[in-house]
Amino acid sequence: MANIKSAKKRILVNETKAARNKAIRSKVKTAMKKVDAAVAAGDKAAAQAALLAATSEIDKAATKGVYHKNNASRKVARLSKAVNSIA
Repeated sequence: MANIKSAKKRILVNETKAARNKAIRSKVKTAMKKVDAAVAAGDKAAAQAALLAATSEIDKAATKGVYHKNNASRKVARLSKAVNSIA
Protein backbone atom coordinates (compact mmCIF):
# COMPACT_ATOMS: atom_id res chain seq x y z
CA MET A 1 0.00 0.00 0.00
CA ALA A 2 1.21 3.47 -0.87
CA ASN A 3 2.27 5.82 1.95
CA ILE A 4 2.75 9.04 -0.01
CA LYS A 5 -0.33 11.22 -0.44
CA SER A 6 0.16 11.75 -4.19
CA ALA A 7 0.58 7.98 -4.71
CA LYS A 8 -2.66 7.32 -2.82
CA LYS A 9 -4.43 9.86 -5.02
CA ARG A 10 -3.05 8.26 -8.19
CA ILE A 11 -4.47 4.90 -7.07
CA LEU A 12 -7.92 6.44 -6.57
CA VAL A 13 -7.81 8.35 -9.86
CA ASN A 14 -6.66 5.26 -11.77
CA GLU A 15 -9.53 3.21 -10.32
CA THR A 16 -12.02 5.89 -11.39
CA LYS A 17 -10.61 6.05 -14.91
CA ALA A 18 -10.50 2.26 -15.21
CA ALA A 19 -14.18 2.05 -14.23
CA ARG A 20 -15.09 4.71 -16.81
CA ASN A 21 -13.11 2.97 -19.54
CA LYS A 22 -14.71 -0.37 -18.66
CA ALA A 23 -18.21 1.13 -18.91
CA ILE A 24 -17.45 2.70 -22.29
CA ARG A 25 -15.95 -0.55 -23.65
CA SER A 26 -19.03 -2.42 -22.42
CA LYS A 27 -21.34 0.01 -24.26
CA VAL A 28 -19.34 -0.49 -27.47
CA LYS A 29 -19.42 -4.28 -27.17
CA THR A 30 -23.18 -4.26 -26.56
CA ALA A 31 -23.75 -2.04 -29.60
CA MET A 32 -21.57 -4.33 -31.74
CA LYS A 33 -23.49 -7.41 -30.55
CA LYS A 34 -26.77 -5.75 -31.58
CA VAL A 35 -25.40 -5.22 -35.10
CA ASP A 36 -24.15 -8.81 -35.28
CA ALA A 37 -27.53 -10.13 -34.10
CA ALA A 38 -29.39 -8.12 -36.75
CA VAL A 39 -26.97 -9.32 -39.44
CA ALA A 40 -27.43 -12.94 -38.32
CA ALA A 41 -31.20 -12.49 -38.47
CA GLY A 42 -30.87 -10.99 -41.97
CA ASP A 43 -32.80 -7.85 -41.02
CA LYS A 44 -31.16 -5.13 -43.11
CA ALA A 45 -33.18 -2.21 -41.70
CA ALA A 46 -32.48 -3.16 -38.09
CA ALA A 47 -28.83 -3.81 -38.91
CA GLN A 48 -28.41 -0.36 -40.46
CA ALA A 49 -30.07 1.31 -37.47
CA ALA A 50 -27.87 -0.68 -35.07
CA LEU A 51 -24.79 0.16 -37.18
CA LEU A 52 -25.54 3.88 -36.87
CA ALA A 53 -25.81 3.58 -33.07
CA ALA A 54 -22.70 1.39 -32.83
CA THR A 55 -20.65 3.77 -35.00
CA SER A 56 -21.64 6.64 -32.72
CA GLU A 57 -20.58 4.70 -29.58
CA ILE A 58 -17.28 3.65 -31.16
CA ASP A 59 -16.50 7.22 -32.27
CA LYS A 60 -17.25 8.54 -28.78
CA ALA A 61 -14.93 5.93 -27.27
CA ALA A 62 -12.15 6.89 -29.69
CA THR A 63 -12.64 10.59 -28.94
CA LYS A 64 -12.33 9.91 -25.20
CA GLY A 65 -9.16 7.92 -25.73
CA VAL A 66 -10.57 4.52 -24.76
CA TYR A 67 -9.78 3.13 -28.21
CA HIS A 68 -7.03 4.16 -30.62
CA LYS A 69 -8.46 5.84 -33.72
CA ASN A 70 -7.26 3.04 -36.00
CA ASN A 71 -8.83 0.42 -33.74
CA ALA A 72 -12.12 2.33 -33.80
CA SER A 73 -11.93 2.71 -37.58
CA ARG A 74 -11.30 -1.03 -37.98
CA LYS A 75 -14.31 -1.90 -35.81
CA VAL A 76 -16.58 0.39 -37.83
CA ALA A 77 -15.27 -1.00 -41.12
CA ARG A 78 -15.88 -4.60 -40.06
CA LEU A 79 -19.42 -3.84 -38.88
CA SER A 80 -20.17 -1.92 -42.10
CA LYS A 81 -18.86 -4.79 -44.19
CA ALA A 82 -21.10 -7.22 -42.29
CA VAL A 83 -24.18 -5.03 -42.76
CA ASN A 84 -23.44 -4.52 -46.47
CA SER A 85 -23.14 -8.28 -46.95
CA ILE A 86 -26.87 -8.72 -46.24
CA ALA A 87 -28.62 -9.34 -49.52
